[in-house]
Amino acid sequence: MKILLINQPIENTIQSCLPPVLDEGRGLTPPLGLLYLAAYLEKNSNHRVEILDCPAENIGYKKLKKAIAKNDPEVIGLTAMTFTLLDVLKTAKIAKKGNPEIKIVLGGPHVMIYPEETIRLAEVDFLVLGEGEIALKKLLDNLKNKEKLNKIDGLVFKDSGEIINNGRTNLIADLDALPFPARHLTPFKNYYWSLSPLFPITTMFTSRGCPYKCVFCDRPHLGKMFRARSAQNVVEEMKQCQQMDIREIFIYDDTFTIDKKRVLEICQGIEKRGIKIAWDIRTRVNAIDKDILTALKKSGCQRIHYGVEAGTQKILNVLRKGITIEMAERAFALTKKAGIQTAAYFMIGNPTETKKDVLKTISFMKKLNPDYVHITVTTPYPATDLYRIARQQKIIKGDPWREFAQNPKPEFVSPIWEGELDRKELFLLLKKAYRSFYFSPGFILKQIAKLKSPREFLNKAKAALKLLKI
Repeated sequence: MKILLINQPIENTIQSCLPPVLDEGRGLTPPLGLLYLAAYLEKNSNHRVEILDCPAENIGYKKLKKAIAKNDPEVIGLTAMTFTLLDVLKTAKIAKKGNPEIKIVLGGPHVMIYPEETIRLAEVDFLVLGEGEIALKKLLDNLKNKEKLNKIDGLVFKDSGEIINNGRTNLIADLDALPFPARHLTPFKNYYWSLSPLFPITTMFTSRGCPYKCVFCDRPHLGKMFRARSAQNVVEEMKQCQQMDIREIFIYDDTFTIDKKRVLEICQGIEKRGIKIAWDIRTRVNAIDKDILTALKKSGCQRIHYGVEAGTQKILNVLRKGITIEMAERAFALTKKAGIQTAAYFMIGNPTETKKDVLKTISFMKKLNPDYVHITVTTPYPATDLYRIARQQKIIKGDPWREFAQNPKPEFVSPIWEGELDRKELFLLLKKAYRSFYFSPGFILKQIAKLKSPREFLNKAKAALKLLKI
């Protein structure tokens, strides 16, 4: 059976509070979830699998029908996030119009949260709830056997109008058993970040699941249990990336440094294997120390992305971050001393947050003096505690995310916390925060001094132009 995994065009993202800024999302990054699915199918089945990465291959909707027909798949797989749902469904419609017999399979966080609403949409044939590698293979193996479909964990489908929901898949305990992502099925030399002068880049997961309980976050498909790949397995994948002439890796783990012993083993493995590749991580300010930073720097880590979120202890406590202002100051000071770049993430418009609090966050952001910042207006995402609290307190009326899941429309505007400050005030403060950081003379001079290539200049110039539009 032939399956085509599509990273759809991004042209209809719903109006949100995520501005076009200098973050890891600016540029082209590989669809890592699809790459894992493809690799698993290649290793464990006889099904033919291809990946169509529309953004990387410059395929918009005008070219999409022809691109799908060229691959002639029997099944199409798509990852659905709530923000990308409109594009996912438009892609499915185009596929069905070209060949009504094509089966559409959706996975990802959106279908975990809203399985019944999603499976009722006309374009959708199957859902996979949870980690999809094993369930997708079983679905393809038994696509025409309804009796066996009823027994596949993680599968949701329609049978004569009745919805069959077999529950979510079990979390994969041994992540080392998964093959490395099938980067060879993508135009992997096209991927880049605005933050990096190196090219091409890729992304990597070395763990799944996050044990922390921030009020604004939810990753339903990956679970709350932290599961990590072995250091040896991680280093082997990095070696493979180097052999593909990839020059930088962004490790997408929520908190890379949870297990200090494993981090040190990865760093030692990189040095022992003679791997010369740049890499970035994401972590928390309370999960770092001198030993880790020394090892990271020595093994090629270029940049650490820290989720700080707020510049007052009052708001950090509201967000259940489990950190203090002092921890953030210490982490940034130690990271700079180690010679590693920093990126700081902040949110404004949180519960109980006043204009005075936001201005304190902006001041704290400048005090930390990171190399880059990423700031958003806080969005209560579906299935988060923040969304539940907002509805309970009538900050958000009704259940707008569920309504969108039932009837996705382009004019939908994502809800925000408009308690102490309204939408207009928050976006004015967002604009102030970005401009006060990125257009300060000190930041501009620092960026000019660090430029290493015409490509880096163009990428950063484009990002700066987008900032001007905020």
